[in-house]
Amino acid sequence: MGTEGVPFSRPMIVPEAVEATQRVLTSGWITTGPECAAFEYEFAAWVGAEHAVAVSSCTVAIELALRALHLPYGAKVLVPTITFCGAVSAVVHAGLTPVLVDADPTTGMVSPATCAAAARACRGVDAMVVLHFAGFPAPVEELADAAGLAMSRVVEDAAHALGTWVDSQQVGSISRAACFSFYATKNLPIGEGGMVTTNDAELAGWIRRARLHGMSADAWRRYAPGGSWQYTVTEAGLKANLSDVSAAIGRAQLRYLDLWQHRRSEIADRYSAALVDVPGLELPPTPVRGRHAWHLYVVRVKPGFGSDRDALVERLAERGIGTSVHFIPVHHMPYFRSVAHIPRRGLPGADRVFGELLSLPMHQGLRDDEVDAVCAALMDARIQTNQLEVVQ
Repeated sequence: MGTEGVPFSRPMIVPEAVEATQRVLTSGWITTGPECAAFEYEFAAWVGAEHAVAVSSCTVAIELALRALHLPYGAKVLVPTITFCGAVSAVVHAGLTPVLVDADPTTGMVSPATCAAAARACRGVDAMVVLHFAGFPAPVEELADAAGLAMSRVVEDAAHALGTWVDSQQVGSISRAACFSFYATKNLPIGEGGMVTTNDAELAGWIRRARLHGMSADAWRRYAPGGSWQYTVTEAGLKANLSDVSAAIGRAQLRYLDLWQHRRSEIADRYSAALVDVPGLELPPTPVRGRHAWHLYVVRVKPGFGSDRDALVERLAERGIGTSVHFIPVHHMPYFRSVAHIPRRGLPGADRVFGELLSLPMHQGLRDDEVDAVCAALMDARIQTNQLEVVQ
């Protein structure tokens, strides 16, 4: 393993991305322009969608996708409580009310039953955000049906799901809109950035305008040869566009994505083979149908392990092993308790699951010896914990 340890994530930028950045920086056009348009076209083709619109983050992608539904102010939107806080902020920033959905304590994810219960608790909802947690395919249509919603009212949080398939459909072309992330730790790392994919041309056009203040024409179209300086604004938008510099990186990285996805699957298989018989360690589920993108490899530290999750995190850190927790339930955070709808009985499934979640190092650059080092450290930590209990 060496002395550097095993970081939780290590962004991989290919040489072609560096070259593309230099090319764009000397081209005379560095903001949203031809590179961005080409990236959108290529990304849409990769996920099998008719349209893709590049934006500055997945968080703003979710906000714009929700705004594009043109729901009334304060309309209720289902969103998991075990999710990244930014996804719930996007609901609030869109002028809507988050309705937090509990986790099934068995799977750690929302289920048709928990979605139905959340919808009943607030007497119906108007839309929902479906998270493909860790890259595991969520049953989008089943969840929408359980919540009493048409698929036209579903937005997918696909921050973890580039490369995920739900049955025979690739995420990106299933619901009204799917929202992807290009953050530094993601399957397609750019640094920052996001994308909305859809098969709805009208929705794509609305988001394309809304990402640049609601203007009818962006700078590239105004200042390109033959363009016009004139534009208008018919409704409020945001400043949420992606630069050509970032798009050029994304295009170069995208050419490696199939290879990287294969490597992530190999890493997940290696973890599972080594850890399957460790008592008290529950491995992540694998889909019966569809395909897991393996953005994260999340284990659950059960009582039989001999150590709680937080103590295990500390022991692994002492060995130079980086880990994380996905996610702190948002109903544990004061701000969201003040703006979200939370059932009177609380969200007990998520509370139970939260204390067990542990994300192990996972990125396409992870070497086999590093995976083995993580597994060895986990098993050593369990042995040490049990020896201490015997001595005490």
